[in-house]
Amino acid sequence: MTLPASEAATDSGVEPKPKRLALVASKGTLDQAYPPLILATTAASLGWEVGIYFTFYGLDILHQDRFEKLRVASLANPAGPIKIPNLLGAVPGATAAATKVMKSWMKKASMPDLPEFIEMAQGLGVRFFACATTMGVMGVDESDLIEGCDIAGATAFLDFAADADVQLFV
Repeated sequence: MTLPASEAATDSGVEPKPKRLALVASKGTLDQAYPPLILATTAASLGWEVGIYFTFYGLDILHQDRFEKLRVASLANPAGPIKIPNLLGAVPGATAAATKVMKSWMKKASMPDLPEFIEMAQGLGVRFFACATTMGVMGVDESDLIEGCDIAGATAFLDFAADADVQLFV
């Protein structure tokens, strides 16, 4: 009988290599900040090695002056928390209302807020890669980022992702 590779490695005394997840986060709205953090913390909880590459507006999730102020766009967001016509989505206060609704949903579901989620992910060993190119384009300095981020160009993250068992763009 042939054992699965994971069992065979353990029986031979060699520790199996943990699975690896590589995520790309490119959007900087509150509703788009949660999916990569949920996936990352879940995988890390399972013992996986995890890295998230934050690029373009996703870099706002790591920006120490912006990550607590992320909002949910009500305009042109048909899946948003408040179902309103686009015209009404442009009314002052619509984005604030949509953001408040989403935050209340998350709280009701006992989900951590974004700062807690980031702290939890880092505590689980999730690596945060800030896109060096995007930082240059958007004028973001290393001092603007939360602590614990790696500055990485695309080639560095691609090297990480090349060895990943799962790669996701969220």
